[in-house]
Amino acid sequence: MPQANQPHVLLGAARGLLREELPDVHAEMLRLGARERHELDWFDVRPPARPGDEDLVMLQARRIVLESALATAVRAEPGVVARYGEPVSGLVAAGAAASGIRVTGVTTEAGTYGGDLVVDAGGRRGGSERWLAAIGCRPGVVERHRTGLAYFCRWYRLPEGREEGPRRPWAVTGGSFAGCAVFPADNRLFAVTLFVHTGDATRSALRDPAVFETAARTFPPGAAWLGLGAEPLSGVLATAGLDNRWSALADERGPVVSGFVPVGDAATHTNPTLGQGTSLTLWAARRVARTAHRDPGSVGFAADYHAWTVRTLKPWFDFQVVADGAVGERFATRAGRAGTAREVAALFDCALEDPEVMRARARVRHLADPPERAYADPGIRARVTRWLEAHPDYTPNAAGPSRAAWEELTAR
Repeated sequence: MPQANQPHVLLGAARGLLREELPDVHAEMLRLGARERHELDWFDVRPPARPGDEDLVMLQARRIVLESALATAVRAEPGVVARYGEPVSGLVAAGAAASGIRVTGVTTEAGTYGGDLVVDAGGRRGGSERWLAAIGCRPGVVERHRTGLAYFCRWYRLPEGREEGPRRPWAVTGGSFAGCAVFPADNRLFAVTLFVHTGDATRSALRDPAVFETAARTFPPGAAWLGLGAEPLSGVLATAGLDNRWSALADERGPVVSGFVPVGDAATHTNPTLGQGTSLTLWAARRVARTAHRDPGSVGFAADYHAWTVRTLKPWFDFQVVADGAVGERFATRAGRAGTAREVAALFDCALEDPEVMRARARVRHLADPPERAYADPGIRARVTRWLEAHPDYTPNAAGPSRAAWEELTAR
């Protein structure tokens, strides 16, 4: 999977779930070198604590650290049988299309395995659509939105004796046609990512490590982190063709199958700009774990699970779609933000100076509050309005090089 080598982040929603439900996994990640950072540590003096601030802590680690900690926990769980190198090739089913199809197990090259409930955690390329069609299920409902963004990432290690990178500038910045993000991870490692529009003619040049690093240094976070003398650990890792996809195993007639539920990217995969994927996956896994004793092969169980995903996961999927649409349009047209879009951008820049706005922003970022609740607060809106009045010449997304400078450095 190309995304496995890309940077990951565990937002407060994911960290909180691990601490509550899987404390052994959380402890193992910390033992393996994962680090925690509170969003309000951005300020020299953290503002007075409020209830809910514990939700605003990010767990920083590579994906392999999370997977290793999960694997260690699974091996310690009594009754678990793990079969490696034996991929699922199909589904076993009972019933007919007219009366309702129920999945009762899976097939592999080694044989058939029955189960009260089959959980599809195979990701967006797992093959479940093909398997469901093969047993006679009608298609589910898929909603898909192309992002138009391409990502280029390179991994680095901080110099010996330096455990933390710079606290400032903010780790994500962008201009009208490109952006840069730094992802601190475990064990002094961090990733620098550049993102551009898939139609940008300069994007192929970013695969060259020298061009990549020169381009990254034109953005404040890239310059700050790479200026520490970090050691590169990889080439430039590219990924593109990303989309936001919602896959529902139900239509206007109800569930298309029972005894089978998707979690993670099999249910919804989102572009990584907001870092929501792991949190949404863990939410879904917890829902299945807490309800799997309730007649899991029934149509009612499938319907309840679908309703839960629509109620709990779909709003965050929709938020991602809107956010990516704004970035994609800006990169495609290279146009600055004006009007309402300028006010939305100002909220994020105002947050870097105003702890109350930062707290509201962080509660959305960490999936603690939906944006329509956090950003509609009259007090927050008033603070942003005052900030804009104090910055009449404010230009959103002004970080980074000019287009002429960008084309010159990528042409080298």
